[in-house]
Amino acid sequence: MRNRISWRAGGAAVVLAVGIALVGCTSAPPPQKTPKPEPTATETAPPVLVPDGTADDNKPFFDLVNQQTLAANPSADGRAFIDGLVTAGFDKAAMEVTKDTTTLGQPADSIVFSVRWGEECLIGQNGGSVGGYHSTVQDVLGTGKCLVGETRPIDW
Repeated sequence: MRNRISWRAGGAAVVLAVGIALVGCTSAPPPQKTPKPEPTATETAPPVLVPDGTADDNKPFFDLVNQQTLAANPSADGRAFIDGLVTAGFDKAAMEVTKDTTTLGQPADSIVFSVRWGEECLIGQNGGSVGGYHSTVQDVLGTGKCLVGETRPIDW
């Protein structure tokens, strides 16, 4: 009888050991990843030129280009803004820019530049007297231009 008990006890120990071993060998399912929401196009894509769009559609790109011009040269002159816009794909023939200096030869307090876009104008202004860079979209003036007053020829 004693053998029977020890076999039962021994058999139970073996079953228990195998059970523990099997539990240790099983793998838990991989942790579930919480899916991230897909970013929207406005969050991931920088603004681009929209040739068939409106002036309002193109204002974010206009601003980006002008801010990049200022990042490269914080004291950018009118030519730098025009060249940056041309490089980015805006039509040079549709642009206007004020002079960089006053009639007394002093640096202008601010520079104003524009791109005519259909019957609207993308207008940018930069200078210390206006608190840095600003832009707006306005209707074309009755003169067919975007800027009031004398502008500088864009002849380069």
